[in-house]
Amino acid sequence: MERRSFLRGAVIGTSAAAFGGTLMRGAAYAAPAQPGAGPYGPLGTADANGILLPSGFTSRVIARSGQQVGSTSYTWHNAPDGGACFVAGTGWIYVSNSEINPGGGAGAVKFDASGNVVGAYRVLSNTRQNCAGGKTPWNTWLSCEEVSLGYVYETDPYGVNAAVRRDAMGRFKHEAAAADPVRKVIYLTEDETSGCFYRFIPTTWGNLSSGTLQVLVAGTATSGSFTWRNVPDPDGSPTATRSQVSGAKKFNGGEGCHYANDTVWFTTKGDNRLWQLNLATGTYELAYDDSLVSGGAPLTGVDNVTGSSSGDLFIAEDGGNMEICVITPDDVVAPFLRINGQSGSEITGPAFSPDGRRLYFSSQRGTSGSSSGGITYEVTGPFRA
Repeated sequence: MERRSFLRGAVIGTSAAAFGGTLMRGAAYAAPAQPGAGPYGPLGTADANGILLPSGFTSRVIARSGQQVGSTSYTWHNAPDGGACFVAGTGWIYVSNSEINPGGGAGAVKFDASGNVVGAYRVLSNTRQNCAGGKTPWNTWLSCEEVSLGYVYETDPYGVNAAVRRDAMGRFKHEAAAADPVRKVIYLTEDETSGCFYRFIPTTWGNLSSGTLQVLVAGTATSGSFTWRNVPDPDGSPTATRSQVSGAKKFNGGEGCHYANDTVWFTTKGDNRLWQLNLATGTYELAYDDSLVSGGAPLTGVDNVTGSSSGDLFIAEDGGNMEICVITPDDVVAPFLRINGQSGSEITGPAFSPDGRRLYFSSQRGTSGSSSGGITYEVTGPFRA
């Protein structure tokens, strides 16, 4: 994924309309000539599942909270949240968290090479409000508790090995995790209004049982250089991890996190921002800020984020227009899909199948607005390679 800053010379949709310079200086935003049109074209009319998609794409329902998944005996969990896909023979597995407290945990759906559901099962139980997480290079799922003094649990998406609590990764209101195989660290977001951004350095890469938790230290500006400092007491008691290191940079509600090509992207819901850490240069900057877009921002309610093989970022909205928006390497920001009739919900868990042809995600509370109304979808179509 190429390094970029969407605040400078960015365009929205397929028109030539641009921010006209640096939005940080209050430059005007001109709306696109064809609203909703991005690299995949404009959204069409809602399909039978209430989803608006570009031409050539189709959706199907994979699972519903409280109901058995396909012909399996597994009942899909309430409030489906963060997720990821894993190779499984000639097929794949989609793992999904459950953001309920108590109970939490995570479940998995297994697909064959043709995309048929061939299994479903529990991979984590008896935890608390498992929100987002992250996939490791050794094919485990890090499921994160979004509660005060929450833990990270390392789970087996194949359902063979028991989940393990990873105390060394710190106790705080965890949100998402993203693995960096180059620097051999795991980045972690914190869902607090004055939260921090962390990295965990395992003693041995591939083994998360021990290591060092560090916090990002930087100034109060929206761009600049950063360093890392050790968190003295990762268990967060009696002093919260975010309050232990002088100069630790505060972020307003850390959410999704994604690593690719020496860059970490993460969202903050309190101010609807996408941040970019340029690891090769040791600098950070804002990549997207909806408050600086006049005339109607295309992306609001930023939450979970994932990336595709083309270098596109796909960001799910918590609220907003119930959209997943795409941000391309050439700075196009536009809706990719929209869910109708579910304004009391949020979109969670976007993740691509290993071949990049299918996108999985959930509407956490569905049409009912209740945690028991979650719906998990699959979208298939000509995604950019």
